[in-house]
Amino acid sequence: MATPRPGRRSGGPRPDGPVRTARPGPAAGPRQLSLHDSPALFDTTFAVLDLETTGLSPDRDRITEIGVVKARGGDVVGEFATLVHPGVPIPTSITSVTGITDAMVAGHPSIEAVLPTLLEFLGTDSVLVAHNASFDTRFLGAALARAGYPALGLPVIDTVAVARRVLRDEVRSLRLARLAQHFRSPVTPDHRALTDARATLHVLHGLVERVGALGATTLDDLRDYTRSSSDKAFRKVSLVAAAPSAPGTYRFLGPDGEVLYVGTSGDLRTRLRRYFGGDRRRRIDDLVRETARVDWTVTSSAIEANIREVRAIAAHRPRYNRRSKFPERVVHLKLTNEAFPRLSVVSAPRDDGATYLGPVGARSRAVRLVEAIHDVSTLRQCTTRLRVAQDHPTCVLRDLGRCDSPCDGTITRADYAVVAGEVAEWLTGDPTTLLERLHDRMLDLARDRRFEEAARTRRRLALVASTLDRDRRARALVAVRELVVGRVDGDDRAVLRVAHGRLTAAGRVPVAWSREHVVDHLRARSSDLAPAGDLEREEVDLLLAHLEGADIQVVAVAGTWSHPVRGGRAIGEVLAVTTPLASQLRRDHHLLERRHVATRTSAA
Repeated sequence: MATPRPGRRSGGPRPDGPVRTARPGPAAGPRQLSLHDSPALFDTTFAVLDLETTGLSPDRDRITEIGVVKARGGDVVGEFATLVHPGVPIPTSITSVTGITDAMVAGHPSIEAVLPTLLEFLGTDSVLVAHNASFDTRFLGAALARAGYPALGLPVIDTVAVARRVLRDEVRSLRLARLAQHFRSPVTPDHRALTDARATLHVLHGLVERVGALGATTLDDLRDYTRSSSDKAFRKVSLVAAAPSAPGTYRFLGPDGEVLYVGTSGDLRTRLRRYFGGDRRRRIDDLVRETARVDWTVTSSAIEANIREVRAIAAHRPRYNRRSKFPERVVHLKLTNEAFPRLSVVSAPRDDGATYLGPVGARSRAVRLVEAIHDVSTLRQCTTRLRVAQDHPTCVLRDLGRCDSPCDGTITRADYAVVAGEVAEWLTGDPTTLLERLHDRMLDLARDRRFEEAARTRRRLALVASTLDRDRRARALVAVRELVVGRVDGDDRAVLRVAHGRLTAAGRVPVAWSREHVVDHLRARSSDLAPAGDLEREEVDLLLAHLEGADIQVVAVAGTWSHPVRGGRAIGEVLAVTTPLASQLRRDHHLLERRHVATRTSAA
């Protein structure tokens, strides 16, 4: 970008009143600009702002001078400058720096009188530029708020932030005077608003020329480069140049097509560009270095994006996804089908006549479930396959009253079958008795002042209730042949088709569409989301959370979608108490942890 000639006021007298000069330039459009529009830098209208104030606090201090230089395509198209009566005395320390005295601002307009003209000059299609922009924007924002105006709402470029990234190995100081000298600006900053704004414009043009050589040609590019930690990473931003500002899933691929990483975002463009410099984690640097291509899929809703992500991770096991590196190995709880059944944790159910619950999550969760059942049941805990003859030696659990000892014939096979049948009923039928026994055990322990054991039993009670609740809801969903639901979103309806717990189609349709039209539309699109591989527990959980939302409307159901009634009240009563209690305990724990860290820091 060519550097414009200095304005005629560079060395001229100070303005005694509001000065606004306009030069021929492109007409401003009516639409307010945002960084997401990402226009080319050469076609961007920059409004370079500088303020002088009575101090450093936007709340206590006030503006004394405003200078704005408006430029586009390397040419200055207008300037605005005025002194402002602050309404408070100007400290001598400020006067010694800026040269602005109380006498100079006497008779000049207040900021309330200046703001309408300033806002008109800035317009809605400009990008605000300032050196150490937070200072100027905070003062201007405070003045607007006091005068009853809304926030300015223009995108902002801070030349300090850009210079810190571009010149980090070339200059020791990022002060405006030093940068103006570095870029050979014909205007020397002197702590007066218009002069400093002109100098800042020359610095901006010098910085834009430097980043342009690296491929930064738009506002998005400039923002991303400023945040980047590596020129090499930033040069790859072109891989996502065409990414849309829409929800969806994305994949990073290596040179040989290997899927390195899978993710989702509500705004693909913003999220993907952040990888190329905006995310400073070491793992992201390694990912970007290996990436040769990025592809994405725009989705109709967040739930579709999340399920596509789950399926892609399950299919490709990308090494940069933590869920692929340390996958959750879900397991099932099994009540074995043998003469004297027992509980076992297995990786998958089989067609062997046994009773299964699950998937229940990680193995550690399944082990705690088994312990909870053993707390209130005399089901045997040993892993030995007992002979019908019941001629095995006993163990200490018999002496403790924790087992009916089918091993030595203390309990008959028929009586033991009643105990095992009760456990089977808890797992797949009505768990009311199980929950009541755990609740009673917790109260007994508390009355005996065995509070730690009581707390452990309470956690086991909550675990049993939540696991059974999730399993019953999941089984109900998987049993449905076809379920079509929708949620109104503006003028459209986001619709889903679910079959046996799998998402088979998703889309957006007009709200006015009939039930038959929606169903036919989704059936025709079922190939777009044809599920592959085994049913993932995470997919079912995502669908359950979405389908049970308050704003979900059922369009059509083939079959029956309902939760079991038996045991539902007992589960609901437990969860109504334990869920908020667990949340409160987590909050208390986090609070205590923060206090502990703060105490240790103070002591150090």
